[in-house]
Amino acid sequence: MGRFLAALSLVASCVSAQSIFNLSDVSWTVSNGVNATVPGKLPSHAHLDLLAAGVIDDPIYGFNEWNQFWVQRMNWTYTSGPLKGLGLTSWLVFEGLDTFCEIKLCGQKVGDTKNQFRKYTFDVSDILPQCKGDPVLSLNFGSASKIVLDISQRSDLATVNSANGYNGQEFQGRTYMRKQESDFGWDWGPVFGPAGPWRPAYIVQKAKTDPVYITNTAIDIFRQGQMPNLSPDQSKPWVFNASIDYIGDLPKGSQFHMKIVDSKGHTLKEANLVDISQSAGTITGNTVINSKVDLWWPSGYGEQPLYTATLSLISPGTPKHATVTKRVGFRTIVLNLNAITPEDRAKGVAPGASWKFEINGHELYAKGSNFVPPDVFWPRVNQTKIQQTFELAVNSHFNMLRIWASGAYLPDWAYDLADEMGLLLWSEFQFSVAYFPATPDFLAEYEAEAYYNTRRVNHHPSLALWAGGNELEYLIYGWWLNPRNNTQLEDYETIFQQHLAKCVYANTHSISYIPSSTYHGYTKLDFNSVSPQTSRYDYMESPDAVYLDTDFYNYDGTIAFQYSGYPVGRFADEFGFPSMPSVYSWQEAIPESEFNFDSSYVRHHNRHLSSGSDWFAQSAAGINQFTDSIKLWYPLPELADPVANFTAWTWTSQVFQADYYQAQIAFYRRGSGLSNRQMGALYWQFNDIWVGPTWSSTEHSLRQKVAYYAAKDIFNPVIVWPFYDEATDVLEVWVVSDLWDKVSGTATLQWVDWHGNPLDVDPPVGVKPAHDGSFKVNFDVQPINATRLVTYPALTTFFSCKNPTSNALLSISIKAGEYTHTKFFHQQSLRLSSIADPGLVMSKSLHGKTAQFKITATKGVAAWVWVDYPTTVRGYFDQNGFWLNKGESRTITFTVWDDWSYGAWINDVVLRSIYDNVHN
Repeated sequence: MGRFLAALSLVASCVSAQSIFNLSDVSWTVSNGVNATVPGKLPSHAHLDLLAAGVIDDPIYGFNEWNQFWVQRMNWTYTSGPLKGLGLTSWLVFEGLDTFCEIKLCGQKVGDTKNQFRKYTFDVSDILPQCKGDPVLSLNFGSASKIVLDISQRSDLATVNSANGYNGQEFQGRTYMRKQESDFGWDWGPVFGPAGPWRPAYIVQKAKTDPVYITNTAIDIFRQGQMPNLSPDQSKPWVFNASIDYIGDLPKGSQFHMKIVDSKGHTLKEANLVDISQSAGTITGNTVINSKVDLWWPSGYGEQPLYTATLSLISPGTPKHATVTKRVGFRTIVLNLNAITPEDRAKGVAPGASWKFEINGHELYAKGSNFVPPDVFWPRVNQTKIQQTFELAVNSHFNMLRIWASGAYLPDWAYDLADEMGLLLWSEFQFSVAYFPATPDFLAEYEAEAYYNTRRVNHHPSLALWAGGNELEYLIYGWWLNPRNNTQLEDYETIFQQHLAKCVYANTHSISYIPSSTYHGYTKLDFNSVSPQTSRYDYMESPDAVYLDTDFYNYDGTIAFQYSGYPVGRFADEFGFPSMPSVYSWQEAIPESEFNFDSSYVRHHNRHLSSGSDWFAQSAAGINQFTDSIKLWYPLPELADPVANFTAWTWTSQVFQADYYQAQIAFYRRGSGLSNRQMGALYWQFNDIWVGPTWSSTEHSLRQKVAYYAAKDIFNPVIVWPFYDEATDVLEVWVVSDLWDKVSGTATLQWVDWHGNPLDVDPPVGVKPAHDGSFKVNFDVQPINATRLVTYPALTTFFSCKNPTSNALLSISIKAGEYTHTKFFHQQSLRLSSIADPGLVMSKSLHGKTAQFKITATKGVAAWVWVDYPTTVRGYFDQNGFWLNKGESRTITFTVWDDWSYGAWINDVVLRSIYDNVHN
């Protein structure tokens, strides 16, 4: 079933069981009670309604973030129009309120909320009879940035974080609220602190024949005997465990019924669930499925068959009280943190513990990136944007996205899309790199939030992991920023090793849990303990043991490509370097007159700060980190036209980022065949929340940076890569594969100059060249492994004044069955290389929703060939940012999402390469 039909069926099932009044269908006003009253919407944020009414301009344009600071410092009240035709027995149901909200009906207080991530229900049956006239609902949202400062003054929170206001980049106090933390700013995003009813809301009216309303559903499909974090027995049958949360009174003797059908409508199983248990507002049961099922696989490893599961609550002799439908899949997914076995040690794997995902019993090399909120205002994020974001990910050979903590939990329909596309979602609770209070009131909020969201998304086969939060162990244990504080360590263990672990393990057998994204693993796993995982922290079995996943950033461009400086771990979940967005994105955010790196507008939109005397100096220092890197490694743009020069500089910053990402990803992937048995690379970050210099590979509009295509290239299943160590002057060429089967093929290598002419360079010892100097090497690569092709032990000795390294390129290509890959190696930086005019020519054609471009290098080698499209179209290429040898042609395809030019956009496509930095 398609995602939209599935969503409609779910709504229809709810409507058939209850009378539901959608509060999006009534009129609303929003007011601060002082100087602004405008029409409102639900879902919405106050900023969006003010924007729609013309009270404020585009919040992300120019300095509007600062100019509109007053919006987040005020209270905003959403008031409904008259609610007609309500029955006397009713509940208010809110999918999400952001964040501190007082709810009133007919002027009487209904309740307060203080958690953006919870679903709230209120029985208003006693209030409705007292209403004079048609009921009116009001939602009064307080200023989160004011409220957290008051909360921070509590004496029982003295050991947490300071909260001293706004520093120009971030607003302090984010740990004192259960709200998206990046709303208070981050080093890639602005400070808006929005408020409003950010998700749908309903009035549910009770009927005698339909006495309950389903508020949440948990479905857990796992192998019999399976436990979280442990590899299951793949020969065991499947257990289907289901649980429904509801409001109302479920009649005694009610049956819990299930039916599961495949995509063709064939019934896999239909039965009443057994082992029924009931508690306040929850009913749970299970059944065993012995039938053969089609397994769900991540993208690149198989199909994504989905089944439809229908759960019903039925009393004998009566119609169904309530029914809910969910799409599910059959798969096992485990994060294996077990100790390295003697068998693995015998194969050369270093001692320590694994850090790898296993899907349906197979090791998986995780390839992907990190996902941040796609907009500063979630109510304007629609299914199309998420679908296109995931489409870009899957087309880039991703099998995983990490849904970063300190954003928001994704809606169900986002997981539905991931289910369909085969994209695994590493999910996290919303806690990030800070000390969080562990007082009883906060712990209660954490548990309510975690229980709700864990149960809500557990049925999705795309769900890969629950992590307690982002970068917590590094900070708490004193490895980073501050010395260890034992009270804060105890709070961390209480929250993340006890309470959140309990929330996960109480609701799923199928999903692993770790307390922190960066995690050294555990020495003991005991599900009967208050703290099921005994964290390893700094305990090591031996000095050469390897345990953790790595989180690595370096902003010194002089060592950007020194492989010896990259971390050696079992998994890489964060690494990267910021770059500028394209000039096309800047056009949407700042005036063209400000198109220079020293502009106060550009500095304002940069949140990656470094040292400096004031905020703008710190921003300039942050920008200088990548401009200094450009000066080290690439020809410097020196174009007379200021807009063209700005365009070239922004693009070259993206080339450096792409170069850097490829080098690191290649390094990590090679680790799959080394002693550290490295099993994943997720770069930081995939998408953007606004327009500004960030680590992203796609911009706010989803326009792709050079790094997007570079990542796609290096995430090919089988790749070839040259690793050069400048200190030792050793060049090694490796082939890497993440396939589950052995792969065999042939590599062709040839030294050429920048004009594409073959060079007379001796091959490595034992290799016989052809008449043109090229040579071939056969190779075999074992499953998820790497093998070395050739070694140049002292590279510079292979060259002479006649053939200097500044005019030498090693062209490498491989073919292994259906898999091909190419790479050019240059020992000298492109800044010092003798780059020649490649003589690029391009032909183009448009056929409906696709366009094709054939690019040929007629005179020489073309480095970083780039085809860019105007703002009158949206879409993506299948390839971009590549190299061409002299005489080589490549045809690339552009897929159109939106075209506002009726096809005329194709005439404004721009072709460039690194040569054009100084010759344009």
